[in-house]
Amino acid sequence: MSAHLPPPNPAPAPARAAPVWTDPAREAAFQRWLDRESAGHGLVAGSVRPASADASFRRYFRVDRADGAGSCIIMDAPPAQENCAPFVHVAALMLEAGLNVPRILAWDAPQGFMLLSDLGAKTMMETIDREHPGSNAPLYGQAIDALITWQLASKPGVLPPYDDALLRRELALFPDWYLAKHRGVVVEGAIRETLDKTFDAIVAHNLAAPSVYVHRDFMPRNLMMPAGPGSTPATQPGGTDEPRPGGSPETRLGVLDFQDAVYGPVTYDIASLMRDAFLSWDEDFVLDVTIRYWEKARKAGLMDFEDWHRDFGAFYQAVQWMGLQRHLKVAGIFARLTLRDGKPRYLADTPRFIGYIRATAGRYRELGPLLRLIDQVEGTEGVSGYAFGRI
Repeated sequence: MSAHLPPPNPAPAPARAAPVWTDPAREAAFQRWLDRESAGHGLVAGSVRPASADASFRRYFRVDRADGAGSCIIMDAPPAQENCAPFVHVAALMLEAGLNVPRILAWDAPQGFMLLSDLGAKTMMETIDREHPGSNAPLYGQAIDALITWQLASKPGVLPPYDDALLRRELALFPDWYLAKHRGVVVEGAIRETLDKTFDAIVAHNLAAPSVYVHRDFMPRNLMMPAGPGSTPATQPGGTDEPRPGGSPETRLGVLDFQDAVYGPVTYDIASLMRDAFLSWDEDFVLDVTIRYWEKARKAGLMDFEDWHRDFGAFYQAVQWMGLQRHLKVAGIFARLTLRDGKPRYLADTPRFIGYIRATAGRYRELGPLLRLIDQVEGTEGVSGYAFGRI
């Protein structure tokens, strides 16, 4: 799971707390940069305040515009820890595709300061009605439209490949951080053999799928509610003011957290959307939205693979295998965020991913050993046959 550009706060706090700096030299550099950009972009330098927390070394601030026309976002990304070049590259690709993404107004690459347009005040997550799944169908329909728009823009060789090596590096987070460091499991012998065989099967299934642009964290927390038809339209690449066909991108869901985008399985982002890191839906609603995606995607020519264009079941099986890879990865990442980075709030959502893993593993005979391993680690069932060491 990647670090994300956070949503704005629902409303400004009564008292605007100034950013806290632990490095006086960086604070001074920021103030010099801010003074320069405030003059060029009409910013109220004294209005800078934290925007939200983040899982990475990046920080985000909000700053008002002097003309009263809303606000901008400032990204503070220390170059020693964060590389902003992928963010800039993917933002340009998404803008070219017609998506509603933050526009880069200024970027000091050597110092890691960036000024961005502000996409609004509310995320899709904040709008969702958790008690009535069906009422969220229009929202998810907008998310599907944005996803297909992104996928249709795909070209090979533009983004890093979601290849065998990357899939396996991500899967390794589960035994390294969740099992060994969080659960105290000694990952060797029968456990190692089970994981190796399972990971081989997961990678083989996922690499068989056709490739498109993959956002990699396409979920409601990273989608912004549109500002509405009265908002200022984004310009075409090259600077023209002519809106794109179908209306301004600002009337569509905004998209954040895209800097880790890759070129890989078409199944990934729909799995990410419907098996969310912070929100769970019953299978009926998951199927309903996934079918809606499949129907639109096949009309767009994205399902022209084997029998996917006529057999939703074959496609959905591939989505489940892709989702399993993500669930294992995120469980490892959440453990790492807690144990290495001191951010324990993420680990609270790990049971959600264990539930996802168990549900998928329970459906396929070749995943039976993984299910038994998970049940033993989690104490879900009394399963013998493994010597775990320190549990």
